[in-house]
Amino acid sequence: MQTPLIEEHRSAGAKLAEFSGCALPAEFAGFESEYRAARESVALFDTNWHAMVSFAGPDRTRYLNAILTNNIQALTEGQGVRALLLNAQGHILAEFEVYALAAKLLTFSHASVRERTVRTLDKYIIMDDVELEDTTDQEGSFAIEGPRAAVIVEQACRVALEDMPEMAIRDVTIERMPCRLLRRSHWGQPGAEFIAKREWLPLLWQKLLAGVRARGGEPVGMSALNALRLEAQAPWFPADFNDTVIPQEAGLEATHISFTKGCYTGQEIVERVRSRGHVNRKRVNLRFSTSSSPPIGAKVRANGADVGAITSSAFSPAAGRAIGMAYVRREHNAPGSALQLEGGTTTATVV
Repeated sequence: MQTPLIEEHRSAGAKLAEFSGCALPAEFAGFESEYRAARESVALFDTNWHAMVSFAGPDRTRYLNAILTNNIQALTEGQGVRALLLNAQGHILAEFEVYALAAKLLTFSHASVRERTVRTLDKYIIMDDVELEDTTDQEGSFAIEGPRAAVIVEQACRVALEDMPEMAIRDVTIERMPCRLLRRSHWGQPGAEFIAKREWLPLLWQKLLAGVRARGGEPVGMSALNALRLEAQAPWFPADFNDTVIPQEAGLEATHISFTKGCYTGQEIVERVRSRGHVNRKRVNLRFSTSSSPPIGAKVRANGADVGAITSSAFSPAAGRAIGMAYVRREHNAPGSALQLEGGTTTATVV
């Protein structure tokens, strides 16, 4: 999948790369400069890894509530929530953000599993009065985040970001172009995401970019974004959780699951794990002994045995060394546990 902003990125001299099937900028001005701008001022970044699907019809809320893990029925207009789509074995097929609009539900999942996700959702619409529409090819998105993000938002669309709860959504207009504004943080700073028609996205990007640069900010690529979100201990789909794991292994039970709502696909497995009280492996955050990022998939070891594998890593300027995530067996995943990487002298500590 190619971002609708690709010509803007090429004109800016960005280095492009593939991230889970999406062609996106890896870097613009360079990792150090972009990381500093995000921490000290504001960052503008491309989020066109989304697959966007909307649901209309009188049964839309009841339908999605019966399919996804979180409580969709509790949403009121303008609110959003994160959820998961599971299979019958409890494995994670997709991560969702679900936003309640006046006449429909807008959902984001990941473009890398777009076809499977749409096919699965469509399969469950049997007797329900629900209209599913895949709008991924018609809409696009980008985001801003950082200490000065709220100033840019207010200047662009006259909305006070601090008045919006996290994952709230509302309609706004920028330069007479209608779009949707989300209050959305990707690494713990004040942030917002804009969704608009794909043909308008380049003009909107340039408009926001001018404001970002006027306040000392920069466009930021996926390399810096990866480091920032790892510092915030925020897992990414599909890198850090996917259809090889269940929600409790991924550590998503507090953010993506309601344990008080009605039944949904995969609930039996989720409830069984909760009653058992533990899983045999779990996603953990790691701090490495070197500044070099270990490769994805590298084995981690304890007492000479393989006990897990790395799912993501990056150099962290805040830590002064590499950090990452991995799935590690229960006996060795407590904070402070010391691990070794296969085939070398690098060590890791669970944090």
